[in-house]
Amino acid sequence: MLDIRFIKDNLDAVRQNIRDRYMNADTDLVVSLYDRRNGTLRELEDARRRRNENAQAMKSPMSAEDRALRIEEGKRLKETIARLESELQEVEASFAAEMAKIPNMAHPAAPRGKEDKDNLEVKRVGAPTRFSFSPKDHVELGQSLDIIDFDTATKVSGTKFYYLKNEGVILELALVRYALDILAKRGFTLMATPDVAKTEILEGIGFNPRGAESNVYTLEGEGTCLIGTAEITLGGYHSGAVFEKDQLPIRFAGLSHCFRREAGAAGQFSKGLYRVHQFTKVEMFVYCLPEDSDRMHEELRSIEEEIFSSLGIPFRVVDTCTGDLGAPAYRKWDLEAWMPGRNNGEWGEITSTSNCTDYQARRLNVRYRDAEGKNRFVHMLNGTAIACSRAIISILENFQQADGSVRIPKALIPYCGFDVIPPRGNA
Repeated sequence: MLDIRFIKDNLDAVRQNIRDRYMNADTDLVVSLYDRRNGTLRELEDARRRRNENAQAMKSPMSAEDRALRIEEGKRLKETIARLESELQEVEASFAAEMAKIPNMAHPAAPRGKEDKDNLEVKRVGAPTRFSFSPKDHVELGQSLDIIDFDTATKVSGTKFYYLKNEGVILELALVRYALDILAKRGFTLMATPDVAKTEILEGIGFNPRGAESNVYTLEGEGTCLIGTAEITLGGYHSGAVFEKDQLPIRFAGLSHCFRREAGAAGQFSKGLYRVHQFTKVEMFVYCLPEDSDRMHEELRSIEEEIFSSLGIPFRVVDTCTGDLGAPAYRKWDLEAWMPGRNNGEWGEITSTSNCTDYQARRLNVRYRDAEGKNRFVHMLNGTAIACSRAIISILENFQQADGSVRIPKALIPYCGFDVIPPRGNA
């Protein structure tokens, strides 16, 4: 969340930021609730002070008439305090709910726009793959290679689930190990995180676990949810912590399953593995000093570029527009791979990396002690190293051959133990 003092001092800028992000939030209501909260708190503290003074006075000798008056005053103050405590609880809940709707400020250079078509391409690595034959999409390839089974998964688990089979299993494990090896060399602490997190951690990271628009699976009666990304569990890992300045930055690489409802996702863009309810991902997460977050953001992006460059997959980098950032992000870079089977050849997102500044840290109360001994909020960043499902799409579609086989990228051959996946017909 933003600092309420920043909101009050920069109301016009915050309002414009909300408009730029195409979000619904009421800054005037937030300020009004904040002032009402402070006024109620002052009244409550005054009533408690007078109650204590009244109780102290009753310890002194006094007439029966004065004592009766003091007792009546005590009863009145007790009722007043109970009323004010109830009012304060109500206004604080309303204030917190409205504050949560206000998004992070966007980077001044982030493109202003509503959706992904407004994103700005800033870099391209490799050329779109061309073939001397008619290429297949990854769904056809997965079936002919007998490495992906959507039909049985639909029967067993429902739509947007899948089985990986044979070399498909090895390919996913190879991608995970390849990414982890790169991150270990970069000084990341490797983590395998829980796939479940408490609701308050999701809310702290900026995910909405409730409502029809939520992308989150909640566990009924448990106060927990299935995570959509290890960003949640890695960000929650140090909730409430206070670091010494020299402990930062902290770099985590988290392996987890990811669960997403993908409500409303349909059509060609969601075909096959592109939008699924469960997938495996290696996520990068960083806690750092505020003055280092822009540099750390570039580092996360460079790691993503290194991974996909070394795999030989053509991709482009886009600066994500304000309407597509999501509430916590200050700036976000997306890597989009060339996917020959996507609508006869299109770019499709494979990774993203976001600088969330202190937006999540304020919610999760993650701080550091500065040189003067004052507690300040850290900056928190996240980035996808490998989302296995989309990486597999990119490999299958870009490395397919005329005979129906798929070559393995050279960098993955030592991890796979084979260099090609042969066709098996309709398995």
